[in-house]
Amino acid sequence: MTPTLDQFRRVVLKVGSALLVDRGRGRLRHAWLAALAEDIADLHGRGVDVLVVSSGSIALGRTVLNFSPGPLRLEESQAAAAVGQIALARHWSEALAHHGIVAGQILVTPQDTEERRRYLNARATTLKLLEERAVPVVNENDTVATSEIRYGDNDRLAARVATMIGADLLVLFSDIDGLYTAPPASDPKAEHLPVIARITPEIDAMAGGPASELSRGGMRTKVEAAKIAISGGTHMMIADGRPKNPLKAVTGGARCSWFLAGSTPGAARKTWIAGSLEPRGTLTIDAGAARALQGGASLLPVGVKRVEGSFSRGDAVTIRAGDGQVLGRGLVAYDSEDAGRILGRSSREIEAVLGYPGRAAMVHRDDLALVGD
Repeated sequence: MTPTLDQFRRVVLKVGSALLVDRGRGRLRHAWLAALAEDIADLHGRGVDVLVVSSGSIALGRTVLNFSPGPLRLEESQAAAAVGQIALARHWSEALAHHGIVAGQILVTPQDTEERRRYLNARATTLKLLEERAVPVVNENDTVATSEIRYGDNDRLAARVATMIGADLLVLFSDIDGLYTAPPASDPKAEHLPVIARITPEIDAMAGGPASELSRGGMRTKVEAAKIAISGGTHMMIADGRPKNPLKAVTGGARCSWFLAGSTPGAARKTWIAGSLEPRGTLTIDAGAARALQGGASLLPVGVKRVEGSFSRGDAVTIRAGDGQVLGRGLVAYDSEDAGRILGRSSREIEAVLGYPGRAAMVHRDDLALVGD
């Protein structure tokens, strides 16, 4: 069954440079952005969490710095990003403020979504913004990323961010209305695929090459993004972003392609924590904490009786009952030394013991996979 936009509660929208920036003049498409902000405001007004992954900083900055057309050297891209990012953030902030929505800027590098310690920080910041009903606007930090470590396109970045925050839908706006069996511009027999239930080798073969000089994306990166998204329990849609109000167009019946996830973000995350990470230590907890975890609570320091092993913040740890029974696994919010100092303590005492205001939970419920989940 084909999904509909109104069934999703946390949505990530990816906007590419070619849609946001007039390539000929190197200027922002203000009317288009204003119309997209209307779509975002509609989602936001219905209680949906919305996050935007936006390209455009290099495209805007290169015009200001009068760089010639064509590929840029790494240091030129970084300089253009430094100038363009200021303008890009202002444009998003003003467009959303028109609807009474606060925007928050987040710049990330690959390590921020792949190294667990930085992943937890980026995730916690983003989720707090969503909790406060702000719209985070995310971009790759082009000013410091190098060609060897960068994502290279914001499609995959958007997929990483979507799975990081547990989004149930990722929308990739493109200059085409979805995936076709062949490039429709060159093959009149190409067929549009409205629903992709599974990414097969045949689907892989249908992906095309790169797009314009302003957009490093293409159908290949979109299919790769779909693999990341659905593995994290996130559905993905490719939609034509060129018309004004592109989300409203999809709601009104415009063609798009849906890539369907086989599980929910929460279930996929618990599977990852439970089976894909090697535990670095053990937390033994008391009976009260065990009952609290079964009731859906986080693991607080006061319920921890013993800390074993050497681990860093963000590592996976095994959680055991006092009799040795394994209750589950989780991503720990403290390194082993600090965890040992605050075990058995009230969360209110953490700052006095450690000298800094740490997180209230030793393992947050969102970072916990219990046996039987």
